[in-house]
Amino acid sequence: MSAPETTMKSPTLEVPVSGMTCAACAARIEKVLKRLPGVDATVNLAAEKARVSFADPASGPEQVIAAIRKAGFDVPQATMELAISGMTCAACATRLEKVLNRLPGVDATVNFATERATLRYQPGLVVPEAIREAVRRAGFAGVETGVAAREQQRLQQGLAWKREMQRFWISALLTLPLLVQMPLMFGGQWAGAHDLVPRWLQLLLATPVQFWIGARFYRGAWSSLRGGGANMDVLVVLGTSMAWIYSTVVTMLGRHDLHVYFEASATIITLILLGKLLEARAKARTTAALDALLRLQPKLAFVERNGEIVSVPVETLLPDDRFVVRPGDAVPVDGEVESGESAINEAMLTGESMPVDKRPGDRIFAATLNGQGVLRCRATGVGAHTLLAGIIRMVEQAQGSKAPVQRLADRVAAVFVPVVVAIAALTFGGWWLLAGDFAQALISAVAVLVIACPCALGLATPTAIMVGTGQGARAGMLVKNAEALELAEKIRVLVVDKTGTLTEGAPEVSAVLTAAGWSREELLAVAGALEATSAHPIAAAIVRAARESPLPLPAAADVVAVAGKGLAGRVDGRDVVVGAPTFLDERQVAVDAAACERIAAGGMTLVAVGVDGVFAGVIGVADRVRADSAAAVARLKARGLRVVMLTGDHPATAAAIAAQTGIEDWRAGVMPGDKAAAVKALAGHGRVGMAGDGINDAPALAAADVSFAIGVGADVAVEAADITLVRNSLHGVADAIELSRATLSKIRQNLFFAFVYNVLGIPLAALGLLNPVIAAAAMAMSSVSVVTNSLLLRRWSPDR
Repeated sequence: MSAPETTMKSPTLEVPVSGMTCAACAARIEKVLKRLPGVDATVNLAAEKARVSFADPASGPEQVIAAIRKAGFDVPQATMELAISGMTCAACATRLEKVLNRLPGVDATVNFATERATLRYQPGLVVPEAIREAVRRAGFAGVETGVAAREQQRLQQGLAWKREMQRFWISALLTLPLLVQMPLMFGGQWAGAHDLVPRWLQLLLATPVQFWIGARFYRGAWSSLRGGGANMDVLVVLGTSMAWIYSTVVTMLGRHDLHVYFEASATIITLILLGKLLEARAKARTTAALDALLRLQPKLAFVERNGEIVSVPVETLLPDDRFVVRPGDAVPVDGEVESGESAINEAMLTGESMPVDKRPGDRIFAATLNGQGVLRCRATGVGAHTLLAGIIRMVEQAQGSKAPVQRLADRVAAVFVPVVVAIAALTFGGWWLLAGDFAQALISAVAVLVIACPCALGLATPTAIMVGTGQGARAGMLVKNAEALELAEKIRVLVVDKTGTLTEGAPEVSAVLTAAGWSREELLAVAGALEATSAHPIAAAIVRAARESPLPLPAAADVVAVAGKGLAGRVDGRDVVVGAPTFLDERQVAVDAAACERIAAGGMTLVAVGVDGVFAGVIGVADRVRADSAAAVARLKARGLRVVMLTGDHPATAAAIAAQTGIEDWRAGVMPGDKAAAVKALAGHGRVGMAGDGINDAPALAAADVSFAIGVGADVAVEAADITLVRNSLHGVADAIELSRATLSKIRQNLFFAFVYNVLGIPLAALGLLNPVIAAAAMAMSSVSVVTNSLLLRRWSPDR
């Protein structure tokens, strides 16, 4: 495919530009672009786009993009997902992937099992229309996906299923009379078996099956060969055409001394159609979890207007809109409870069947089910910004990705068909030249062509990944990609954060020890003034305690935050330092070590306070250990994992938490910036996983081989994590590892069956030990068996 057919060669070009902060940025980009030969450019700051026109062929999109990036800005990549129709086997997916990756600036992955193509492309180098045209030229059809597109595709698939089912029954009725003679042939009575049904009638019955019912195979073969590849359709067309042409010639010549094989060609096509129907039905079941999530999305929301509750389409709700959740209703969007109390069933998100009590201030999520109370809420996330929408995106992304274990199958599928054709040719030549038996040469070559199919290889990995990620979503585990699911079973060391991972993440002030001249209320007031500028959970606990005391909360000025250490600023004209005891030491504030040890011994986090260079007291903030943390740690250790706790807390506090959770290996006083280095240092003990929930955990999550975000956590933690655990429990990590092991076990079984099937089947066919009809049945069932084996993963559930 030539470049002029795929790239934008119009005299104007529009590309997105990121990184602009002001009009000066836009002016600088314009100036840089206009330096290119024959280029005129206009940059729109508001739209964040550059419109470029070319008058000199020496300049093109590549030069424009390079110039923008050299100027310090970026042309971000765009993404596209296409629903692909027309693929018949793994070789089709491999060929289409190659075609798309030849386009300039395109990185594509084609998944045969999901019939999806996921692309990242560079705007300016290629346009969506060119991508869709490349798909069409390769012999397929591609439609952009989305919720509406998915529904349309499901409707089209249903209609296609009915058409194919009708064709199958017609094919079966035409083939059935030809099979009447099969028992005699298998019984060894060859002489009269082929004339039990008159040959002219056999020709009339087999011809529409070959060229009308089998037209899809000819179209697929032609598209594949025209695109420079070969797929399963090529094998089917070669095998059945050879049998039909030979039988037709024998019939036309009146050679009753020679056998005809009309029943073989017709039966092969009929059985393959049956196999494709069964495979399509089984593949549809692999997306059941995702379809179930899509069906959860409510269509209506209820709002209170003029004293009455009325229903409105859920897509009309905007952030900060108020809505009402009645008893028994599904929550329409993500929100925050403003009034009312109830219990909400969040099983569809977390996998936990026990309802969760909700009160004013609590978060609720779209598609969860309300109990008996009425809740009045404020919308916080609507449309694509709900937790459910994010789950659906992550599941789709994971199901469309490729696991590293699939690379071998892809390499084999790429060369499989040409190798099989070569083996069939050698089989034909060997039987004819060495045995002098043309009929046996023909039938053995046909059997080789028919028994071999790369479909099972292509379906082995993605179907297991699809079912596995779907089951994970049902159990509250969101897998970002197939690679993460594959690697999860291989981790040998699990690093866990303390706050929010082992503990509940809702700290409260539990103890206050003051120095001479300070009262509890005064210490909380000055500490709370500084902490009010921080979003850290410990800071929030101190601010709450300060506001509950009788003294007003003063204002702070000139506040400076030092990540992982503390805050410094001025309160009522006094210099105040709040944070870890080591932070006060750095500021030349002598800390009362005995007071700190008393607080830390109780497992509380220390927050020391210094005023005007003098120690004023220490605040103990307790974050209760989760009730199931100790059991989860024991479960992980029983599965052979080494569990390591990293925390920035005081050693005595860390030791107390470690003792409560059964962790022998822990590191205290680890600053946020050092956590990533600590994770990397553990790599010598095997693959390392990291579980955390906060912003401070993001670098360590990114450094791990597999990372787990506990709970919905901070957005940055979820982005950095490979697997997001919707439920706030370390048990989810053990569940994810077990799911990984179950999924990889199915993949290995599938690949073993697919390879062994071909390794055994092709030699048997080449040696004349396999009838083409039996070969066709075996080939049709091979893909079905692989998909069915993957579907057994639907029985998996967390082992708790």
